[in-house]
Amino acid sequence: MDEQERTATGRDIILEIVRAMQGNVEPLLFSTIAPTRYCVYLHPADYERLEGIFPLIADQARRALDKEVARWNEAARRTRLPRKWLGGREPAPPIELPADAWDIRFEPDVDGEMAPGDIAVASDLTLPARPELEGSKTRRVTTLRRGAEVSRREQVLDAPPPAVRPVPAASLPAAPVETPAQPPSFPPEAGSANGSSAGPPDARTVYATLAYEDRQGPHRVAVTTNQVVIGRGGVGYWVDVKLDVAADVSREHLRLRRDEASGQFFLKDLSSLGTSLDGVPVPTSVEVVDGRKRDIGVEVPLPPRARIGLANVIVLDFELAGTP
Repeated sequence: MDEQERTATGRDIILEIVRAMQGNVEPLLFSTIAPTRYCVYLHPADYERLEGIFPLIADQARRALDKEVARWNEAARRTRLPRKWLGGREPAPPIELPADAWDIRFEPDVDGEMAPGDIAVASDLTLPARPELEGSKTRRVTTLRRGAEVSRREQVLDAPPPAVRPVPAASLPAAPVETPAQPPSFPPEAGSANGSSAGPPDARTVYATLAYEDRQGPHRVAVTTNQVVIGRGGVGYWVDVKLDVAADVSREHLRLRRDEASGQFFLKDLSSLGTSLDGVPVPTSVEVVDGRKRDIGVEVPLPPRARIGLANVIVLDFELAGTP
């Protein structure tokens, strides 16, 4: 089939999500943990063609994941004890179903990395916390299927936070920049099935707000979680605040972290071209060792109000909730 005639079908996407789950499990002693978050990336033409049925695709993908877990667990139940008696290799233990629903969302490939018919799936597996480390880690496996060819990339990251939820402007603290005349637009909600908000936000505490303007217009985002990942995003890069800006801004440019005990926010620069705080460059948290990037955990505290510059391309106005 000619490349221009190739398309990604809903069935193809569902099967790729199940394969992504199978390829990113972690057996423990008594159970096997599986990734619960999946982001599907599609060529813009496929995305536009399927956008109207993303909720249906996500629903059937969740059913397929449940069925695969049931199949896995039945096989584990039937083979685990006899193999142990026979002295054979211990099979993988059963998979634990997630406490909440499988988190599935869809994104168009806006960077031109994919052709029509290509399907990329990034699956996030939260790894068990280690006592010597602060917090848990996430293993993100991104698979890209181009026809019969499959490529795979694995990363270990800080565990991703829950979704950053936009809220109506009337319920936010006063913005640090002029409020636009029209209602502000918001980046896609991370937990929705089709990349757009599925309804009104829940009653979460707003810790801070971010105001900025990109190619899509002005935005104001309520920060209701203790971590926020900001950048351009892209295939295999899961961000909470997705910026439509020039490629000088990194796919995962920076992270904001809130200390629960004190309420203090901290900024970590993970970019290639730098981040500034009120016009002053901040130290990078990225170290290159043997040609590979490594996060060394460098953070700087954020004042109650701050202008955060990303690669001299865009400025985000940060304001701590309740700041006079």
